[in-house]
Amino acid sequence: MRVYALIGSSGTGKSYRAMMLAVEKGLDYIIDDGLLIHENKIIAGKSAKREATAVGAVKRALFASEEHRKTVKQAIERVQPKGLLILGTSDRMVEKIASHLEVGPIQQYVFIEEISTEEERKIAQKQRKELGKHVIPVPTFEIKEDFSGYFIDPLKILRRRKDNSVHISEKSVVRPTFSYLGKYTISDKVISDLVYHAAHKVIGTYKISKVDVVNYPNGIAIHLEIVFVYGNPVRELAKLVQKQIKEEVEYMTALNILSINVMIKSLVII
Repeated sequence: MRVYALIGSSGTGKSYRAMMLAVEKGLDYIIDDGLLIHENKIIAGKSAKREATAVGAVKRALFASEEHRKTVKQAIERVQPKGLLILGTSDRMVEKIASHLEVGPIQQYVFIEEISTEEERKIAQKQRKELGKHVIPVPTFEIKEDFSGYFIDPLKILRRRKDNSVHISEKSVVRPTFSYLGKYTISDKVISDLVYHAAHKVIGTYKISKVDVVNYPNGIAIHLEIVFVYGNPVRELAKLVQKQIKEEVEYMTALNILSINVMIKSLVII
């Protein structure tokens, strides 16, 4: 297995450029911030960006936890990568990651300064320092469940290769808790109010009798009792209510909705 390293200071755009470099060098797997990634898909690991503190994030990225390290090592043994790109802030960091995961010596070091301009690095650092934004080199749907309640923005990059073909890579921009100026919480009352508002946008909804919100580590479940106007197809109406609630609550709160359970309590004739 060929092992390469991409090295650069924090916030200089390593994750942004990792996929392009991996394709260019023929490396089929990436190790970035605690994750093993293959072709825009998370294979194993836990993201350092989920940690509550910067120190916790560094430990996660270094695979300091024995359980975390074991899980990723087993995944590497199972998939047998042809090439692996390890991201880190220094040669010492990437060497420690390679040692913890037992992937052998690093054969080539690539520095972020070699594959990006000074202006591009300044823009990346501004995004990190002023807005607290971090890039994860996988599509948004891959991390949505793990990052419920975090602000996530999709990022699609089109790059023309030397043979004139176009390579499309999808990434996600997140703002981890350790980047915030302070913590924020969203009360169940706010979510209930959003559910009431969204459901009443569906023509045929007469009244929302009750809303319950159940919180889980990877998202929320919403249970509601509803009264419809007689004369409408209740099954289709319930599906429309689910769709409207999901779109509005996820957009307004960035929470991952696990389920929306609609109980049709009664019908009214108007």
